Amino acid sequence: MAAFCVGVTGGVASGKSEVTRRFQALGVVVADADVAARAAVETGSEGLAQVVAAFGRDILDAQGALDRAAMRRLVFGDETARRRLEAIVHPLVRAMLRAQCEAAAGVYAIAAIPLLAEGGGREAYPWLDRCLVVDVPVAVQQARVMRRDGIEVELAQRMIAAQATREARLAIADDILVNDGPIEALQVQVEALDRRYRAMAESLRG
Repeated sequence: MAAFCVGVTGGVASGKSEVTRRFQALGVVVADADVAARAAVETGSEGLAQVVAAFGRDILDAQGALDRAAMRRLVFGDETARRRLEAIVHPLVRAMLRAQCEAAAGVYAIAAIPLLAEGGGREAYPWLDRCLVVDVPVAVQQARVMRRDGIEVELAQRMIAAQATREARLAIADDILVNDGPIEALQVQVEALDRRYRAMAESLRG
């Protein structure tokens, strides 16, 4: 059972998914907020029942599952509706991530939380022992988004602007992994962090 938990976050195209994959390759359990968010409202779940109670059955498809496109249309541009949805889903996601991390085999576990800075920051996740921010300069981030998604600069800029600022993410960081070079350079940094986290976790065990 892991008693030491590390939150990993970063902006769009920062490389956080690649970073967590490399931790997994080293035997570290990774609990993913995106996966938990889908599970929180899967068919038959209490989360989905709460969403239906809040928004009505029009957000369900013919099979009784959440119609994600309909839900997006409902909350897009409607701040009140978006906050109502988040008030249902976010606590469920946080509880799932904590349970998965604490139940994980190994001395420590990782919670991959892309919107950690946007979703209440460290205060919303008091059980995290460390926060690792995968950092990249905005210019590099923008170029990666344009290349990855095949989009123009204006859309890339809007996507980046819709997230927390680089400064806001760095403000909640205990550790920073700078990912502005070739992807091969990540491995050395990930291995160094893995050694550090294992030592920290072992010291807590006494």
